[in-house]
Amino acid sequence: MRALVLNCTLKPSPQPSNTEQLARVVVEALEGHGVEVSTIRLADHDIPPGVESDLGGTDEWPAVRRAVLDAEILVVATPTWVGHPSSIAQKMLERMDAMISETDDAGRPVAYNRVAGVVVTGNEDGAHHVISEIAGGLVDIGFTVAPQGWTYWNRGPGPGPDYSGTDEGHEWSRSTGRAMAQNLVGVARALAATPLGPPAS
Repeated sequence: MRALVLNCTLKPSPQPSNTEQLARVVVEALEGHGVEVSTIRLADHDIPPGVESDLGGTDEWPAVRRAVLDAEILVVATPTWVGHPSSIAQKMLERMDAMISETDDAGRPVAYNRVAGVVVTGNEDGAHHVISEIAGGLVDIGFTVAPQGWTYWNRGPGPGPDYSGTDEGHEWSRSTGRAMAQNLVGVARALAATPLGPPAS
């Protein structure tokens, strides 16, 4: 079984990413369940805005899309900015919009029978709102979101340290991340055993 983490931090490599640090908890838990995990930091790639799978030219989204469809599990990890997912996370969802009308050989939307979860960080409140926006978009595209398939960390309202700047709340976020990984694998195995068919007409 394979999983892909799309890190939607605004920081290109090699800058440290708080979001990547928390996502790593989920990665290690997935690996503990025997899942092969890879990570793509979208800020490192030329991904222009749009709603098509391939915009041509230097567009690197087609390779990311292939990696998404090669995995049974997708984890979207995003920081919180102004109470919303990062602009890169929103752009990711917009590029995935094309997948709604793309089907496999059995006539199913290409995202069917893939399970998704969400990781959120930020030093302000609003994580549940961000989780809802990402999860809602993924469900619309065709992914199955695992129950309690998320973890997050935030310090609460107002300015303060980021994830790497404090140990406050880390154990809760880590235990929630491990539970998230367990649920992702459980749902992915269930879909593998009993796949969804094409939508009824």
